[in-house]
Amino acid sequence: MTNDTIVAIATPPGRGGIGVVRLSGPGARSIAGQLVEKGASLAPRHATFTRLVLPSRGPIDHAVVTFFPGPASYTGEDVVEISAHGSPVLLGQVVAAAVTGGARPANRGEFTLRAFLNGRLDLVQAEAVADLVAASTPLQAKVAFDQLDGTLTTRIAEIDTLLLDLVVRLEASLDFPEEGYRFVEGNEAASRIDAIAGAVEALARDGRRGRLLREGLTLAIVGRPNVGKSSVFNRLAGADRAIVSETPGTTRDLISEIVDIGGFAVSLVDTAGLRDVLDAVEAEGVRRAEHSVRAADLLALVLDASEPLTSEDRALLDRTAALPRVIVANKSDLPAAWTASALPHPRVVAVSARTGGGFDGLRAAIAGAAGAAEPGETAAVTNIRHLALLERALEPLRRARAAAASQAYEELVLADLHEARGALEEVTGHRSADDLLEAIFSRFCIGK
Repeated sequence: MTNDTIVAIATPPGRGGIGVVRLSGPGARSIAGQLVEKGASLAPRHATFTRLVLPSRGPIDHAVVTFFPGPASYTGEDVVEISAHGSPVLLGQVVAAAVTGGARPANRGEFTLRAFLNGRLDLVQAEAVADLVAASTPLQAKVAFDQLDGTLTTRIAEIDTLLLDLVVRLEASLDFPEEGYRFVEGNEAASRIDAIAGAVEALARDGRRGRLLREGLTLAIVGRPNVGKSSVFNRLAGADRAIVSETPGTTRDLISEIVDIGGFAVSLVDTAGLRDVLDAVEAEGVRRAEHSVRAADLLALVLDASEPLTSEDRALLDRTAALPRVIVANKSDLPAAWTASALPHPRVVAVSARTGGGFDGLRAAIAGAAGAAEPGETAAVTNIRHLALLERALEPLRRARAAAASQAYEELVLADLHEARGALEEVTGHRSADDLLEAIFSRFCIGK
């Protein structure tokens, strides 16, 4: 528990209809009492309509003040929220008066840090608060809320319960050797570890997709000149962001736009046509396009379905064969010069950037290539820290499984199981270093 009181503006910077100043700590109620008119009742869990009366300025606004006594509050401490008109000047005066009254300005994420330290949230849930605030698509918001609501915490706890039961049985065999009884046989232990490792691996697989869902992905639209890359870009972006021209080499710089595709925040990048050029400016555009190909999470390789495949098309098909990609056959509204069977790729999406036909299928293909879940499913793991710890837990589980299967000493199996439990406990914050906590909570805004 902390012994000081912190204060900050909890609403975004700028003007608004309402602004909220939040206090947390043992002095929250008494400090707030200095900022309202005499006789105002700050009854627990009641919204009190009152005037804000600052000691140095007198009345400055009407406000609604709500007192949440700890430990049943967001931070686990006494919390007061002052809802006034959303003037930055006015809210700044309230914060300054609270500091004069004995509070101190909060650090980034300090309210949520206190919630974590006081057991109101675990580390997964605390990180989910920041993700929910930062969400840019409805699916990102849904996934963040699920984590805040305890979805991942529950799955980790279920795995840990299985681990703990096995650890207890193995340790009992060590503690009572004179009984000559093994509380779990080697083959049974190996089978149990298999099941535990399978559950961890399932979460890790989920996390590889979830990382893209949380962080977004980059889709580079590539192809030779004049196949309609910029037109495809504009259709996906929903606006005429890129210049469209029949002159090859029109796109000379990278143009980007972030759009929601299947719940993923996709950064579309329109690139220069990939070809050999002599013009220095276009050559720079091609160089940047080559870099985008290497840096992208996914490629949309655009081909012109109305013209025979060229040597440049085939070269691009070969060069990108090992990369995650969606092949787009543009100009499908014109007579086809080739069919999908001519390409060494399981699926080609036919579109017409001119008419808009086929773009629902293209969006579905992009989301599928990114790892979109079935309808109604969301990723439990989206944070790269969580993914790294899950993968770290798998290594000792594999060693423990091999040791148990070979009837090795229980001590060897136990050492690996304890290591795996330690990695899982770091996910939820039951084991956490101070520098890790500082790095996580520094991502938050001041009032959270």
